[in-house]
Amino acid sequence: MSEIIEESGKSDAAVPDEGTEGERNVVLVAYILHACAIFTGVTAIVGVIMNHLKVNDTESAFIRSHHRWMLRTFWWGLLWSIICGVLTFIFIGILGYFILAVWWIYRLVRGFLAYSERRPLPLPN
Repeated sequence: MSEIIEESGKSDAAVPDEGTEGERNVVLVAYILHACAIFTGVTAIVGVIMNHLKVNDTESAFIRSHHRWMLRTFWWGLLWSIICGVLTFIFIGILGYFILAVWWIYRLVRGFLAYSERRPLPLPN
């Protein structure tokens, strides 16, 4: 009996900031849309619009960090995609696109793993 009381006697301050169920679902849907962008880029546009609309609607630092992570991934990916497109004319862009694809997948996997472990992602310095 005392074990049950000790476990339930934990303070609320120890509970991590995970956001609401709805906010977590929006982040999950956004990750799925960004992941589907490998096959069709249109889903990434829908995902980034969701991220822009929801990033400031939450009080949760955990949820906000994931929205910002996906926003940075999208916008940096778009910038480097344009640069690689220009460099394709001198055949360097093909290697750039490969590196960009590996980086994009890394960012999605790292973000999704942190999301599933309920860990916030780091902000840039």
